[in-house]
Amino acid sequence: MENGLYYAACCQTAFDCPRSASEIAGRVDHMLTMIDHAVNGYKPFHDVRLVVFPEFAHAAPIYFSVKALREKLAVPVPNEHVDRYIRKAAQLGIYIQTGSFLEAHEDFPEVVFNTTCLVGPEGVLATYRKTHPWVPWEVAASPHDIPDFPYDPFPVADTPIGKLAVAICYDWLFPEVLRQYALKGAEVLIRISAYMDPWGTQEPMAWWTVINRARAIENVAYVVACNQGADYRQYPPFSWPGGSMIVDYDGRILAQAERGPGERIVVGPVNIGMLRQERDRRQGHLMPAQLRTELYRQYHHPMYPRAMDEADAWPLSIEGNNRLIEQARERWLKRGPRR
Repeated sequence: MENGLYYAACCQTAFDCPRSASEIAGRVDHMLTMIDHAVNGYKPFHDVRLVVFPEFAHAAPIYFSVKALREKLAVPVPNEHVDRYIRKAAQLGIYIQTGSFLEAHEDFPEVVFNTTCLVGPEGVLATYRKTHPWVPWEVAASPHDIPDFPYDPFPVADTPIGKLAVAICYDWLFPEVLRQYALKGAEVLIRISAYMDPWGTQEPMAWWTVINRARAIENVAYVVACNQGADYRQYPPFSWPGGSMIVDYDGRILAQAERGPGERIVVGPVNIGMLRQERDRRQGHLMPAQLRTELYRQYHHPMYPRAMDEADAWPLSIEGNNRLIEQARERWLKRGPRR
């Protein structure tokens, strides 16, 4: 990594929806081939050291109950598929952010997590479970839902290619998530996503682009964001328009996949040395260091209910999610100034 410069590759997938966990291995076969193409195909031009896959690359929550998901699609994490990524990382000397798995954790038999692993030649470096599932449709649990959750919900991995952290899709609409990482020193914020239209890449909203650039700016960090490229025929009722991108710490888009569904590999530079110089020299626009944390008193009061504390919302279900949403809405509207 000369002068701290390397390249990241977003490998945008477009698989058909798997119906059972037995189909995951075939998807991993294909993704390992994509890694070879990204690293070896670009070798004459770029030193690709980080490869990122999208949310639901292994399986999407096409069943609407926790019971069905655990029976048909959920797997333990880590697993034999993660082992294959570790071997590939060791072979090529790279770091891989896996697409997400639907995780069946033996210590939490009533839930499914939406989980991704950062792996390198050393093994699994960080395991992240989505902290803000896309309610009401997503019935995965958040670490927030479980009292005394035993794992760090926001792990940062200190690697030879920088301090890396990941969040999944809807998490990125909550600036608090990425700010947690910035305050812990993260330099590359990885987004694995299945972000669909009409909030995707296209104007007039283009939330995908807007949010990725904003999180890079406000945290003075690189963003490597890999989105699903599956179209309506594969994942009804949604179309996932791709647009995977690499963004620098000033919000500049350094590389972006063509907008629209379909497989893509997009490669762009990450210069950790330059980022560190900027963080060291700046006086203005250094937002994480200039927070007036004592002013943010509203954060001292819970907003979204913890699901396990609500008998009529546990185990998680679409109906239970709707009840939690209504409780949260009431808390929010009552808390503000009276109209």
